Amino acid sequence: MKNKIYFLLAVLTAGVLCAPALTQAQYQTRNTHFGVSGGNINDISRRFCCSGTLGSLVSNGTTQYILSNNHVLARTDQAAAGEDISQPGLIDNNCQTPPIVADLTAKVALGNNVDCAIAAVRAGQMDSGGFIEGLNGPGGVPSSATASPAVGMTVQKSGRTTGHTTGTIGSINTNVTVQYQPTCGSGKKRNFNYTNQVVINSTTFSAGGDSGSLILTNTSCAHPVALLFAGSSSTTIGNPIADVLSALAGTGHSVSFVGTNCTGPASPASDAQSFQLPQQALDRANRVLERNRSDFMSRPAVLGVGLGALEDNATAAIVVYVDKTNPFKAQLPNQIDNVPVRIIMTDPFIAY
Repeated sequence: MKNKIYFLLAVLTAGVLCAPALTQAQYQTRNTHFGVSGGNINDISRRFCCSGTLGSLVSNGTTQYILSNNHVLARTDQAAAGEDISQPGLIDNNCQTPPIVADLTAKVALGNNVDCAIAAVRAGQMDSGGFIEGLNGPGGVPSSATASPAVGMTVQKSGRTTGHTTGTIGSINTNVTVQYQPTCGSGKKRNFNYTNQVVINSTTFSAGGDSGSLILTNTSCAHPVALLFAGSSSTTIGNPIADVLSALAGTGHSVSFVGTNCTGPASPASDAQSFQLPQQALDRANRVLERNRSDFMSRPAVLGVGLGALEDNATAAIVVYVDKTNPFKAQLPNQIDNVPVRIIMTDPFIAY
């Protein structure tokens, strides 16, 4: 998987990354809804063009904005305010300029623990009600009220590549190291460290090109939980939505979600995917995690560490993500201070 998703200019036939276009057409063609293909029209190089997902609609009360990632809207810190944002993205228009729907307004610089940016919507170009393609199945408007992520919470997202998918939060309060590529399909790769991230452990929840998707509770009253920005073949990583809104406020843009005022539960009371661990056990595991977090992250091949559960979801655990492609073998205990340690082997985390 690549930084966002990119298309080889010299080869315009469908490859592995382009194959989903055959089954996810509504997410990759002209669509005024959110959770669909889009990006910066300058996100193109001699050989490649890149795109991501226009995740959701936010507003400051007078102006409506598209919310997505810095690396989707702002070209990994390189864009200037006012640059054109298109829907669909370049990759879904044969690298030719698609319809322009918004103008880049503000970005939070990478290295500030979130990957986010907003773009002011041009009149009539996107749905003013905040409708997200595929939300809760057919699609719909999210709750304007956010929810805090929790271990075991069932979630959903709509994105350019995999469309509407559901999953379960596997860890929270997670430190991760994420790899970025500065220009579309080229340039020296750089790592950024993040803290307090949300991780969904799933091979099907997202893929390259889904960056920018809004992660919401999988309930009829769908509350925003996190902003998807990275992952691997077996994980998805999101910034907690409270951190995203706070960071945007720091740029002078205090925004909230355009949606309904529904106040339903953040997580289903009964669901085959969901589970709930005793808060006391989670609190204790989290204290042990904090005492040992730096030690875990300093070990060879460790990509991340957070608060989660054992594979059977019966017990709170420290979850350690280990790079299976790294030749160095991480030496990790089975438990620490009587808190179990769960090891998840994965490939490197990348911003896609």
